[in-house]
Amino acid sequence: MATMTSELLRPVHAAQALDEAALLRYAAAHVPGFPGPAPSLALTQFGHGQSNPTYCIQASAPGGEARRYVLRKKPAGAILQSAHAVEREFQGITPDKRRNIYLAAAKTLAAIHKIDATAVGLQKYGKRDNYCKRQVDRWGKQYLHSTGEGKPARYQKMLDLIDWLKENIPEEDSSTGLGTGLVHGDYRVDNLVFHPTEDRVIGVLDWELSTLGNQMCDVAYSCMPYIIDATLSENSSYGGFEHSGIPDGIPQLEEYLAVYCSMSARPWPAANWKFYIAFSLFRGASIYAGVYHRWTMGNASGGERARFAGKAANVMVDCAWHYINRENVLRAHPATGMHVLKAPRQGFHVEQEDSTLTNGQGKFVPSEKVMQLRQKIIKFMKDHIYPKEDELYKHAQSTSRWTIHPEEENLKALAKEEGLWNLFIPLDSAARARKLLLEDQSHVSAGSSNDLLLGAGLTNLEYGYLCEIMGRSVWAPQIFNCGAPDTGNMEVLLRYGTKEQQKQWLVPLLEGKIRSGFAMTEPQVASSDATNIECAISRQGDFYVINGRKWWTSGAMDPRCKILILMGKTDFSAPRHKQQSMILVDINTPGVQIKRPLLVFGFDDAPHGHAEITFDNVRVPVTNILLGEGRGFEIAQGRLGPGRLHHCMRLIGAAERGMNMMVERALSRTAFGKKIAQHGSFQSDLAKCRIELEQTRLLVLEAADQLDRHGNKKARGILAMAKVAAPNMALKVLDMAIQVHGAAGVSSDTVLSHLWATARTLRLADGPDEVHLGTIAKLELQRARM
Repeated sequence: MATMTSELLRPVHAAQALDEAALLRYAAAHVPGFPGPAPSLALTQFGHGQSNPTYCIQASAPGGEARRYVLRKKPAGAILQSAHAVEREFQGITPDKRRNIYLAAAKTLAAIHKIDATAVGLQKYGKRDNYCKRQVDRWGKQYLHSTGEGKPARYQKMLDLIDWLKENIPEEDSSTGLGTGLVHGDYRVDNLVFHPTEDRVIGVLDWELSTLGNQMCDVAYSCMPYIIDATLSENSSYGGFEHSGIPDGIPQLEEYLAVYCSMSARPWPAANWKFYIAFSLFRGASIYAGVYHRWTMGNASGGERARFAGKAANVMVDCAWHYINRENVLRAHPATGMHVLKAPRQGFHVEQEDSTLTNGQGKFVPSEKVMQLRQKIIKFMKDHIYPKEDELYKHAQSTSRWTIHPEEENLKALAKEEGLWNLFIPLDSAARARKLLLEDQSHVSAGSSNDLLLGAGLTNLEYGYLCEIMGRSVWAPQIFNCGAPDTGNMEVLLRYGTKEQQKQWLVPLLEGKIRSGFAMTEPQVASSDATNIECAISRQGDFYVINGRKWWTSGAMDPRCKILILMGKTDFSAPRHKQQSMILVDINTPGVQIKRPLLVFGFDDAPHGHAEITFDNVRVPVTNILLGEGRGFEIAQGRLGPGRLHHCMRLIGAAERGMNMMVERALSRTAFGKKIAQHGSFQSDLAKCRIELEQTRLLVLEAADQLDRHGNKKARGILAMAKVAAPNMALKVLDMAIQVHGAAGVSSDTVLSHLWATARTLRLADGPDEVHLGTIAKLELQRARM
């Protein structure tokens, strides 16, 4: 699907060609900063929308950088007064406004559906019951009328779809109660009028198909952009937002639905959602078939697009069958934080609270799906990881420590079987990978399938409840293929890698067959300021040549490490934040030399370790660059947001394990005539630790929620707060646990010293406290000036 309007560009239609000389004169006189003198000009046209021709102008002065502009004009010829008033149109829309508009659309639809048709005199506007049954019959007949002998050929899958719909009409369709009422029939953002300055709907257009009936049909139809490309043009990829990635600002489908359900007091529609989506696609296919039939007869009103309507009809049918055959399309309950009212009707389910986490409703109440995964991880840790920790530690301290313990690979295979693999992958990244990575889609999670490479379709918030459990053992994250730096590197490849890069490196990382390293920090400079980086990446023909020294390259010592993501400078003369680039380096490339493993408070963290590496005239293909030259900071911001959050989540888990060990020790050991747990000083310190832990957990969950809803940039302040708070809290709790254990706490007989060492490094890794405190302070000062 075209998620950016630039993807809709095509050559200018002959009937809508412009006088380029006149256009240049006008632009030079009226557009500030327009390139000149004598700029070169390239014109293309946007393909979607027929009312007002819209063009892309690319202009560049000789030797200068090209600039792009959008021109929207009234159509040529005589037009009605006040028609095609392009001056009234929006000049653009920010992600925040886009989000508000979609949510306003959901709320407006809910308001329409809550209208009492009888009270406003519309009780005879249509029959409430059997709406879907009548619609399937009507549009099925329309399709048969538009196809067949002497007409465009009938598509057998469409005939099969009609039969499937007739056999699967929801029981609720025969009701005249809840969920029936006023139906718009063509409810979509295109048919809404928004307030000129406020993000609210002030008008709903095109009521030609309105009647009384099953209102969930309206809801499903309004969700079509998530399912299928609205343009359905000849060169379209046809997939909707769930396939191609949701544009900035647009809420997730489930959030949109949750807002509607909450505002309309309707139950969560998971039980029959496949039917309603398939029905919407079927109706669209029938309409397109009619358009194409009229085009073949020479009387279609759709212009050039009508020529592709026959193909579009079949695409919609194929999409419907693909949706029907998916294992999961909508989770059984709304996601955490999405409050949907309990339905009074049998067959619908709402999210239930979990007494192990909370005694009441709240913003951070995990869904049933998340709770099931959480319990599975807790059981897996108890049954398989904790019992193997001593064995894994002994191996990591032996002469064979730079080899992989066979039990680790066995545990990874078991985690895959249990469906606990790659849970860190965000829902949007998994959706993005559907097209680019796994074309047959058989490996892609539909939401909760177990044996799939792309995780369980979780949000960052949902993953937080699971990542915390993994943080209770230093061995657990890699067992679930959720360990750093692999998670961040996989996210980089998912978001920014080319198809070839993904096939070569991402797939084996997702499968757990290889591991990776991230090479950024350098010994000669203060690397917390990435503009200081000195590693040089210079272009020489079809290769980049890399020279520099990196250290603390975590994961590089692992014998399974095959790929490094390296940050260096491609242009030392560019603006400070455009000098850096990221590039993929095969660790076996000539010139890559691992100098030594580095110790963290005496721990070498074998077998993955932290390496010092030199790059001496390392030549890698130009195709290894990520996103393009000068885009390193942009990638880093996208990588570090979720990565920092994962560290914080794991620190919560480490602190929880410290709390548990501390309490067990205090209840079992006697000092000065009574149990340690009975000493007032211990009780006071224990209570303070619990308070700080819970405060930090809520901060981390809020950061995850904001990251999901607003993205890295908007959430950077609270992400910085979490990154400062989590390691400092964990250090305090673990230090207290060590103190209660006495000498045993600093020995290798418990995990406490290793957990403490890891927590201490995280006051430095992914940015030291001082950097994050600076970010927080700057945002506070900006707010004060507003």
